[in-house]
Amino acid sequence: MENTFELIYAVVRRIPRGRVATYGQVAALAGNPRWSRVVGYALHVNPYPGEIPCHRVVNRFGEMSRAFAFGGVQVQEQLLMDEGVEVRGGRVDLERYRWFCAPGDLGGER
Repeated sequence: MENTFELIYAVVRRIPRGRVATYGQVAALAGNPRWSRVVGYALHVNPYPGEIPCHRVVNRFGEMSRAFAFGGVQVQEQLLMDEGVEVRGGRVDLERYRWFCAPGDLGGER
């Protein structure tokens, strides 16, 4: 049985380059829509930042994390812009860049 952080990391690994997901969206896809804060904790201690693209997770308004663990807001913005995501005023346009994935699309990985 996978632990909560492993479930979260499996979802975040699936967010494609050039797309973002919200903490709530990741929580729901990982199995519990009430885990939004847990998603934040898991990403803050991301053991594989090059493999688990936590920079692709933003809040429900499309805003960067002020506590981005790997260098701050500017680093998160730059990583997203390097992937073609437009960031304006510290926000991503969720209508344009949000990744949509149904729970069933995660297959056995969840």
